[in-house]
Amino acid sequence: MTSIATSALHVPTRSVSPTWLRLKEAFRRHPTAIAGAIVLLCMVLIAILAPWLWTVDPLALAPAKRLRPPSAQYWFGTDMLGRDVYSRVIYGARVSLSVGIAVAVLATSIGLAIGLVTGYLKWLDAIMMRVMDGLMSIPSVLLAIALISLTKASLENVIIAIAITEIPRVVRLVRSLVLTLREQPYVEAAISSGTRLPAILVRHILPNTVAPLLVQATYICASAMITEAILSFIGAGTPPNIPSWGNIMAEARSLIQVAGTILLFPGCFLSITVLSVNLVGDGMRDALDPRLARRM
Repeated sequence: MTSIATSALHVPTRSVSPTWLRLKEAFRRHPTAIAGAIVLLCMVLIAILAPWLWTVDPLALAPAKRLRPPSAQYWFGTDMLGRDVYSRVIYGARVSLSVGIAVAVLATSIGLAIGLVTGYLKWLDAIMMRVMDGLMSIPSVLLAIALISLTKASLENVIIAIAITEIPRVVRLVRSLVLTLREQPYVEAAISSGTRLPAILVRHILPNTVAPLLVQATYICASAMITEAILSFIGAGTPPNIPSWGNIMAEARSLIQVAGTILLFPGCFLSITVLSVNLVGDGMRDALDPRLARRM
């Protein structure tokens, strides 16, 4: 009788795989995500090892060697001022990846904090969401140009301006999650037991927003790199003395018929990097989205 009662009280529980196991399984099922991760890792290594990989100082001028075609000495040729395009493209990886990662971290952190409080406090929700709607009604590039025009051109100001344009999207994502999570029984139990608001947000709601935010951060990183290139291409981004991919393409647009490779190489690096980030994001989404994970 005891064994029967014990077996009746025993409720089988389904084991939940840790997040890293789900990520590993999702990447194993998606070869494109693996390829994207490998390419992205290579780009990160290029950015870190840039001082040892470039052949010439990317800022060194050599007017006598201007517009040289690709050769054994100048792998990607030289630009209109005789600067080595290969060295400038390698250094540009540092700038673009720095902008993408910094914007993703900044926008995600600020958007997370605003979204948690906004989604939980109904009286604040009506005010903040109208502000976020107003920011989202302005195209991100135009908003970034307006913000940069108020300050001097610098890499830090470009990062801040692009991050501000991405914050509303993070806020809306976190808010939608909080609106669902605050109605869950465990949150209501915490409220009834007298748990304070900061503890509820940190212990019960924040952990359930991490997975969607990681996926969103990858897309923000890719979008930030494209936005930085657009701003630099039209002369509203990083200063011309910083060899970013956007600046290199901006300087080469008038030489496209004479030396098209100057525009080709930074454009290819930018496209490949953004594509690899998006592929990694797709793999993470497939692993961390409960509905897709259940199908897998």
